[in-house]
Amino acid sequence: MRRIPCVLMRGGTSKGLIFHADHLPTDPDARDRILLRAMGSPDVAQIDGVGGATTLTSKVAIVRRSRRPEADVDYLFAQVNITAPVVDTNPSCGNILSAVAPYAVESGMVAAQQGETTVRIFNENTRTVSTAIVQTPGGLVTYDGAARIDGVPGSAAPVKLDLAATAGSRTGKLLPTGAVRDVVNGIEISCVDMSVPMVLIPAAALGRTGYESKQDLDADHELLARIEEIRREASHVMGLGDATGKVIPKVALLAAPRGGSGISSRYFVPHVCHATHAVTGAVCIAVATGLEGTVAHELAKVSDGPQRTVRIEHPAGGLDVELAMGDGLFPTPDIRRAAVVRTARRIFEGSVVLPLEV
Repeated sequence: MRRIPCVLMRGGTSKGLIFHADHLPTDPDARDRILLRAMGSPDVAQIDGVGGATTLTSKVAIVRRSRRPEADVDYLFAQVNITAPVVDTNPSCGNILSAVAPYAVESGMVAAQQGETTVRIFNENTRTVSTAIVQTPGGLVTYDGAARIDGVPGSAAPVKLDLAATAGSRTGKLLPTGAVRDVVNGIEISCVDMSVPMVLIPAAALGRTGYESKQDLDADHELLARIEEIRREASHVMGLGDATGKVIPKVALLAAPRGGSGISSRYFVPHVCHATHAVTGAVCIAVATGLEGTVAHELAKVSDGPQRTVRIEHPAGGLDVELAMGDGLFPTPDIRRAAVVRTARRIFEGSVVLPLEV
């Protein structure tokens, strides 16, 4: 049998394996065969691997010490398909990002500081740098704390993420089409690329409230078909090409907030509704609420001023994004802060055991 060291971690509302890059092949095909077998894909139950049979629990992070002066570590995210032999490294994952930082410190890639340790993370998927602040009292990572996030039971130590430098993550532009609104298939949408390229759709434009449960949305096959048609057409308009079989751009159905401030979102990944919300998607939507003329700006209820907190309501509760951004659209507004608080937990450490032929 073949044993490859790894750690199983929860990051935010996601869970996955984290590997040191030195322990995996550099050839992508060979690497992907290992990741598929480790997760137990393709199989709807992932019964022969450690995958949890949902998109939120079939994820992988590959981490190495960075040679870039602006970063401490490099992070490659991989979404392992559950029912097909596909490993997708096109998207990123902000929830798993929150596990990368404590992993980097505990693995010795980043020296722990007294109290808190800042980790600069270069995302190989988006070619952008984010920062994460990990709690390190006494120079050791702690996972115990009082921070709570919707979608995760209990409390844990906060991991503070700032994704302010992620505008134009895949397209090179915050507004890939050059406009705050576009019309696709007769529906007014906004195309925004902040941390992840997104197609923002007012739920009412598709005859929905935007407050539906994940279960109701996943069972609404007519709606899912319409969303996919819009997503594929918008992908061309955004310069991303044919989105068939790809997970980006992502889509969100938006509505006015139920809680009095922020905005309500149902985030699709992309063919089912997320049980909570992607961090990258939340940051994208929050920034879009500050861009006058977007559908998000029209629906949101957010305080004025250069610094604000935007609450993104989702099926399991909400997620707060701290924003600091200037006015103006072109070429890009001055986004100084786009931060969220996540939590993480190291669940087990050891080796994944695979057949020798993998």
